[in-house]
Amino acid sequence: MTLYLPERILVCPSGFKESMSAVDVADAIAAGVLRTLPGVRVDTFPVPDGGEGTVEILSRSPGTTVHTATVTGPTGEPVTARWLEYDDRSTAVIEMAQAAGLRLIPTGQRDPGSTTSRGVGELIGLALDRGIREIIVGCGDSGTCDGGAGALSALGARVLDDDGRELPDGGLALSRAAEIDVSGLRPELADCTLTLACNLHNVLTGDNGVAAVFGPQKGATRKQVKQLGKAMRRWADVLQWTFGPTVDLHRAPGTGASGGLGAAVMALGGRAGNRFEVLLGRMPAQEDLDSLISAADLVVTAEGAIDFQTPKGKVPAEIARRARATGVPVFALAGSLGDGAPDVHDMGIGALQSIMTVPMAMEDALRNGRDLLTEAAARATRMLLLGCVVSGRREAEVRSSYTSAVGAAVPADFSS
Repeated sequence: MTLYLPERILVCPSGFKESMSAVDVADAIAAGVLRTLPGVRVDTFPVPDGGEGTVEILSRSPGTTVHTATVTGPTGEPVTARWLEYDDRSTAVIEMAQAAGLRLIPTGQRDPGSTTSRGVGELIGLALDRGIREIIVGCGDSGTCDGGAGALSALGARVLDDDGRELPDGGLALSRAAEIDVSGLRPELADCTLTLACNLHNVLTGDNGVAAVFGPQKGATRKQVKQLGKAMRRWADVLQWTFGPTVDLHRAPGTGASGGLGAAVMALGGRAGNRFEVLLGRMPAQEDLDSLISAADLVVTAEGAIDFQTPKGKVPAEIARRARATGVPVFALAGSLGDGAPDVHDMGIGALQSIMTVPMAMEDALRNGRDLLTEAAARATRMLLLGCVVSGRREAEVRSSYTSAVGAAVPADFSS
């Protein structure tokens, strides 16, 4: 009996929100695979998606420097944030989650009606201070829904109500927005190229807008979701009146990125780009994802939750799309499987598995995520090994039947 075991497995996951970075996830899965198949080659490719861990992944490239700064966090308290500069000072990468991510907000304080993106604008300002004029803003894992108003304020704009009074931070206040005073806006922005590395499925307003889709995940009540939806519509109008962009800031792809930060950046003349195309283009040439996929016998991807949103630009969907082009099978691991999870099979994910085998509190799952993930990867690889055994037994039976039927040895080019 011949066993056709995989010789090369590629692990290319996203991070698990509030638990593990993509680098940690990749390492945990690789450890589980090697526990079952110690002789297999495992390549890891943590996928930068604009959210948590993007700066960490890109900083592994030569010719980059990571800066650390204290900026305004999403609740108004100072936080320590990291951002990336390419050593030729041509480009900076800002990770929105570093300054306004959901993980920075204690569970009991999660209120997207009051949280702010001000720290993101402060990071952009630091890049401008260093003379950098190409800034990539990674969007994802945000804890805000302020339409980027806080970021604009940090860059010198003033959001005013009908009486000319400056509005406080937070998305709910934007329902009273009447005008934006741009007289103090940093002049360097006029010569700066701003690019959003974002999920282009995210829009600012409407039934699929940021308030409706992501508000509940960030702590919004049903009432707040409606209030924030109204505020985002008002904010889109005010941005449109003030900056006169060539795109519709209500519904253009990417306007809803990171709680509506996308709309503010696009109002400034920024471009919304597919996050994978933008960020993978910054990886070293020897780490070309498509080449690694085509060289693999199996691809393992992962995400914190696989559900109905996964096909809408999430990492597993992107990996499946690329793998399908070369016929490489894909297996997915997830912290949880939600509504619509089976739909990912239509995208090219052959099988998927939750890392949790028994009901447990979310706090326990987040705390023990690495061990759960490693054990799940080991179990999945053992199932793969069992499949190889079954396939090998079947081939042996077919070969035996062939020999009995024709009275001759199986040809060298025989295929069952």
